[in-house]
Amino acid sequence: MYQDYKNVELVKPGGLELKDRLVGVQRVTKVTKGGRAFGFSAIVVVGDENGVVGQGLGKSKDVASAIAKAIEDAKKNLVRIPLNRATLPHEQKGKYGGARVTLLPAAPGTGVIAGGAVRAVLEAVGVHDVLSKSQGSSNPHNVVKATFDALLQLRSAQIVAKQRGISLEKLYKG
Repeated sequence: MYQDYKNVELVKPGGLELKDRLVGVQRVTKVTKGGRAFGFSAIVVVGDENGVVGQGLGKSKDVASAIAKAIEDAKKNLVRIPLNRATLPHEQKGKYGGARVTLLPAAPGTGVIAGGAVRAVLEAVGVHDVLSKSQGSSNPHNVVKATFDALLQLRSAQIVAKQRGISLEKLYKG
């Protein structure tokens, strides 16, 4: 799922205290020759609020089992996101389908300035100060994936210094 990203650190769910957040539940309909068959699709974000987050999708005939399946799927897709105290290391844009998300680091005390699906992901990661803008499609599935796209592209100062083969002091001096 995350093979397109270079700096992704996958995380095992064992030993982590994960909290789940329901982003959305949709009722879906399949039309058959016998009539309409109703089902549910749920998207969930889980995180330890300390840089580890995952998202999952579950589908079932009833809401409770769709949510349970989504939580299990999310726990299989956990990644570590680099944070700079309670905010992001730098500005980043993410895109998935028709959804576009822009994330900007913010000063301490700003809070999470984000809408529904983006807010759920950022709170699960453990970001406390961030500005965001969601444009294009408001489909929660695509907005969550666009937010993940932006988060997975983030690089901490330590990673950048290591990739360039220089010290942190030299990186900051420019």
